[in-house]
Amino acid sequence: MLPTPYLLCMKAFWPRIPENWHLRPTQIVTWAGLALTLAVLWFSNSFLTDRFTEAQRKQSLERAGLYATSISSALQRAAYVPLLMSRDQSLISALQSEDYTLITPRLITLKNDLAAASISLLDLDGRIVATSDRRLLGSQPEKPDYFVRALRENDTVFQPMKTDGQVGGFFYARKIEDGNQSIGVIVVEVDLQRQEQIWRRSGAEVVVYDSTGDILLASNTDWRQMTLDELLSSSYRPTPAQRLFGGSLGESPQAFVYLDGQRLLVSEAKIGFLGWRLSYFASLANVQARVNAVIALELMGLSLLAALAFYLISRRTARQSVAIRQESDELRRLNARLSAEIEQRQMAEKNLETAEQSLEQASKLAALGQMSAAVSHELNQPLAAMRTYLAGAKLLMQRKRPEEALSSFQRIDDLIERMGAITRQLKAHARKSENDNKVIDMRDCIESAITMMSPQLGQTQVSIERHIPDTPAPVRADAVRVEQIIVNLLRNALDAVKDVEDKKIVIRLDVGDMVTLDIQDNGHGIEDVDSLFEPFSTTKKPGEGVGLGLAISAGFASEMGGRLTGRNATPVGAIFQLKLPRAEGPPKG
Repeated sequence: MLPTPYLLCMKAFWPRIPENWHLRPTQIVTWAGLALTLAVLWFSNSFLTDRFTEAQRKQSLERAGLYATSISSALQRAAYVPLLMSRDQSLISALQSEDYTLITPRLITLKNDLAAASISLLDLDGRIVATSDRRLLGSQPEKPDYFVRALRENDTVFQPMKTDGQVGGFFYARKIEDGNQSIGVIVVEVDLQRQEQIWRRSGAEVVVYDSTGDILLASNTDWRQMTLDELLSSSYRPTPAQRLFGGSLGESPQAFVYLDGQRLLVSEAKIGFLGWRLSYFASLANVQARVNAVIALELMGLSLLAALAFYLISRRTARQSVAIRQESDELRRLNARLSAEIEQRQMAEKNLETAEQSLEQASKLAALGQMSAAVSHELNQPLAAMRTYLAGAKLLMQRKRPEEALSSFQRIDDLIERMGAITRQLKAHARKSENDNKVIDMRDCIESAITMMSPQLGQTQVSIERHIPDTPAPVRADAVRVEQIIVNLLRNALDAVKDVEDKKIVIRLDVGDMVTLDIQDNGHGIEDVDSLFEPFSTTKKPGEGVGLGLAISAGFASEMGGRLTGRNATPVGAIFQLKLPRAEGPPKG
């Protein structure tokens, strides 16, 4: 039963309500649905009106800015013409000789190029001696203000001319001088009436007014005889409903005006010329139509929901019994399906456990093979260099040159230290530990790698061309790994130029946001670029390589935050490029 205060209020408007009046559940649902419908419609109307009005405001501002830019462009395009033509020697000569035969065709061509209304040449008496409008040729109208001002001032003057109380044209004028003596005036009429025609064809309501409020251009010709204040005051005739519901809360009163009883949205734009402004009046009929369309859809949807609700209520009892039977049958089917799925999952888990064990064993064997191949590949280069240095030291000892032999032994010691560093790095790589990177100079790594490869370079008799800057090239990386990458690239380059007569390797180092090292050879190039960095991908003969050098080098570059790429050079050869991030601060010794 409704509370007493509500009953008293309802009796005040409906005295025949009995004391023991109750609302049935269906009536409560009906009244609640009606109240919800009214609330939704009221909120939708308010929200959508504000939303669509704001969208219309943005669109109007864009269109007003577009119209203002178009007028400003037309004025600016014509503003410099009088200055240029006042210095035209052909016009000066024509005024001196009074021979204007060739001037009129030229003004006609210039008028068409500039899209101006007209261009005229006047002598000192105000007579039109040449013009783009042949009908005015030879006429001598009363001297207009822009003619008098142009002779009096030294700059280009601008003057709107009024006829019968409204602006009839917009003129730029400038005097033409021979030395310090005025001999004529050049006049350019700006064609702004074309903008009015565009507004009328598109149905736009637009006015352009100056700083005093005088209307200069308008889509409605009757408005050009008024000021802006007169236009708005004479057209402001809102209805009582418009006064009451004219705008949303917080709306600026200047945002809307009423023209001929129609409420319009005002958008202002500055033209940037002599204080001119443009007002664009946008109709809100489209906004109201869109709001009404959405509300109509909402009403249709609410009606369908109401019909569906009544239907569901009427069929609820019958559906409940059917639903219970269906649920019982479904539960039995689900139980049988669940039992089957449990058995399948148990079997799948056993198969998965067996597969995981097999995969783990295979992964261990693959990792062991890759580590063995990597150690063999990386230690092969220092061992080859040690063998060369030992042979050299033996020869030096036989020739009684122990001091030079000691130098070879020292290099062998360095190579042994390098081999230890390689094995330590391979262990660290297997454990996936962090690399001990520090700021190093790429130039030192290049020199160290070339020194390590000096025996092979000397045997091959290859020409090494270096382009290395004099300033440091700092990177944050592991020096040993960088040297390994460079040694691998140099060794591949030596293999590539093995069958070339004029062997050449170019080493280029560039320092920018990234430190870039290019190693280019003039060998046979790369046959398969796509599989270049895949493990065990090699074109070498058995025993010469296993195809791990580039794969390991690419992995090192990626771990140091860089990238290793390769491509074929033009016309022959290949280029391998190593990029590492440039480090801040000087390299550490």
